[in-house]
Amino acid sequence: MVIVKTAREISTMMDACRISANALCVAGEYVKPGVTTWEIDRRVREYIEKQGATPSFLDYGGFPASACISVNNVVIHGIPSKKQVLKEGDIVSVDVGAFYNGFHGDNAYTFPCGKVSESAQALMDATRISLEKGIEAALAGNRVGDIGNAVQTYVEARGYSVVRDFVGHGVGAKLHEDPSVPNYGRAGRGVRLLPGMTIAIEPMVCEGSYEVEVLEDEWTTVTVDGKLAAHYENTIAVTPDGPKILTVAG
Repeated sequence: MVIVKTAREISTMMDACRISANALCVAGEYVKPGVTTWEIDRRVREYIEKQGATPSFLDYGGFPASACISVNNVVIHGIPSKKQVLKEGDIVSVDVGAFYNGFHGDNAYTFPCGKVSESAQALMDATRISLEKGIEAALAGNRVGDIGNAVQTYVEARGYSVVRDFVGHGVGAKLHEDPSVPNYGRAGRGVRLLPGMTIAIEPMVCEGSYEVEVLEDEWTTVTVDGKLAAHYENTIAVTPDGPKILTVAG
């Protein structure tokens, strides 16, 4: 069941989204050669808890950390580790959520670690812009398929592929709510977007095949061909005046 929020609820939810966005900025500050993914996760958790909030991902379904940190061919759900030391040229996708005053915020960004290759930068740029295209399509009266089609059309025109096995979602009092928001699909299909809906749009884009597999830890999701992947995400509200990004740092 799709949950439509009141203006007051969305205003309250913006605090959780702001904390989430700031936590993502904190993560980005530590994406440097020589830093472990465990250290980045520690800094994220420390920041979120100092705001009086709770990391949305910690213990969610058994996930053992506060942030998903996915490096290079890891698409999503990378588990932070003291053994994983970042190196020059890595691309690092960080997915962070915070729960505050009864609501979640959820966002992700792929950071370059030092200087990255032109091909890696092109993948990141295309994925980031595809998120912008998806958000632009999140208009009241449109359908979920319009979002997915906008993302897919942009991505595939540039020779990349969109992950099918994992999708965006509604977000609010629960981290994952209806509706599912695929990053692919046909325009004019799916759930109609109504003012007051809050959704997380999150393109996961692969340099090669869109096929992925989940490793034995039951979380880490990698590209089957070993090629790079990027991941960007914002929580947005559907409003009568157009989509409003809620995960804004400040």
